[in-house]
Amino acid sequence: MNIVLWILFGIIAAIILWLIAVYNGLIRLRNQTDEAWADIDVQLKRRYDLIPNLVETVKGYATHERELFEKVTQARAAAMGAQSVQDKGQAENMLAGTLKSLFAVAENYPQLKANENFAKLQDELSDTENKIQAARRFYNGNVRDFNTKIQVFPNNMIASSLGFKKYEFFEIAEEGQREPVKVSF
Repeated sequence: MNIVLWILFGIIAAIILWLIAVYNGLIRLRNQTDEAWADIDVQLKRRYDLIPNLVETVKGYATHERELFEKVTQARAAAMGAQSVQDKGQAENMLAGTLKSLFAVAENYPQLKANENFAKLQDELSDTENKIQAARRFYNGNVRDFNTKIQVFPNNMIASSLGFKKYEFFEIAEEGQREPVKVSF
């Protein structure tokens, strides 16, 4: 009888340790995914901060492009105000499109392309775009790992009972906008 109790106690202890390990693993992956999203936010904020300076620089040379400047400003505001990952992705697509238009207009002004401030902003924006792309890949990798962990058996039973939900990937929504914003001349 004593041996049966010890075996039962050992099985219960093993199950408890396994539950703790699964729970801690889920928490670790969730925190890594949240951290990866915060990295994207940092890079997007950097881009949002560069855009007004870029618009002001272009305005000095292309004053009659007011409608385009308004579109860039509206797209920036929409991107900054987006809450969900999907909304953020769509808003970022719209912003990327307006930035492409802004750089297309800038091509018509040789003095603007030669402007040192414009060139510096262009380089910073290009660097930021690369960092956003890297942060997006890192985030999506963490999302993949987390979603896989909560979907595999038997983790899925524990994850669903503890309220763990799938994360959305941060993707470009429009097929035609899969290429990055071109910022070089």
